[in-house]
Amino acid sequence: MSRQQKQTTDNQGFTLFEIMIAIFIFGIIATTIFGSYSAVFSSAETIHESIGSYDMGKNCLDRMVRDLKELHVTPDSAYARSGINDPPDPYRFVGDNSYAGTSGFSRLRFATFSHVSLEKSMNNGIAEIVYYVQSTGDDEQYVLRRADSLYPYKRFDGKNFEERYSDPTLCEDIKSLTFKYYDHEGTEYDYWDSESEEFKYATPRAITIKLEFGDDSYSLLFETMVKLTIYRNQIR
Repeated sequence: MSRQQKQTTDNQGFTLFEIMIAIFIFGIIATTIFGSYSAVFSSAETIHESIGSYDMGKNCLDRMVRDLKELHVTPDSAYARSGINDPPDPYRFVGDNSYAGTSGFSRLRFATFSHVSLEKSMNNGIAEIVYYVQSTGDDEQYVLRRADSLYPYKRFDGKNFEERYSDPTLCEDIKSLTFKYYDHEGTEYDYWDSESEEFKYATPRAITIKLEFGDDSYSLLFETMVKLTIYRNQIR
């Protein structure tokens, strides 16, 4: 081959087949890189959502523990059993079960110094706190609310409770909420009423809180025990 023929052959450049192979390889590389970036961003978003959910659950339990640590009860020496026509003790401790939608959840009512005002008023005092689960009406979605009212207490009569959508939401996507109560001997109960002869008008010594929330893709479970520093002994 002459020098002129070789130079002509070298100047022909890439063939169509070679160009197609290069484009194919580039496509594979681009797809791999894009998929890797998508996976990284997807994982980062999932982690961010998990951290947000964890913080919500932790803040919820912290609020409950703080309220219970500031518990107020009528002391042994000042307590008087209510007669048939007498109003109940305003500082009674009641743990029962209620329904939200088609599901049952624990509910808790007590009095505490840990009042949180949502208005401009700076009034303080002993507040009635009620923790309850309420249905949002959207495909069996539930939220945990905290009712906080200063005296006079009008929303809970021992059995019935006036729910309000204006009560602050502590946690969303509730799957279960369970309170367990323990007497001075460590016996566990699913319910409690400090106005009941069954409990000899005492308040519990400790409470466990189990809270589960999430959706179809994840579920978080928080559980803690609160040893009450303020309580009323049994009255014979």
